Amino acid sequence: MNLIETANAPAAIGPYSQAFAHGGLLFVSGQLPLDPVTMAFASDDPAEQMRQCLRNISAIAEAAGTHLGRTLKTTLLMTDLSQFTRANEAYAEAFTAPFPARATYQVAALPMGAQIEVEAVIALSD
Repeated sequence: MNLIETANAPAAIGPYSQAFAHGGLLFVSGQLPLDPVTMAFASDDPAEQMRQCLRNISAIAEAAGTHLGRTLKTTLLMTDLSQFTRANEAYAEAFTAPFPARATYQVAALPMGAQIEVEAVIALSD
């Protein structure tokens, strides 16, 4: 089991790690739409929040020697599913077919007032 950390994604805001690599898989903790430099949201737009979550996951994947294109499964947490279409359009920009397996849930709240959080399981190699 290998700890994966990078300054190119937001530092953990609690007692958890950015990611762990184990058994050929990368397990990425839920990523908020935080800019890793400012630790603030760059936008209140749900589509841009999705893009930032995925940029953060991509940076962690790269630190582990893999990439977003090897994503097997994502979990999306949203505070307002009425914004799903906008967020989904931004999500689709990051992936090509065959798309990762995915679950999406509406939640009452997310840390720091985020609208979206995304976690991922990514293959370390083909």
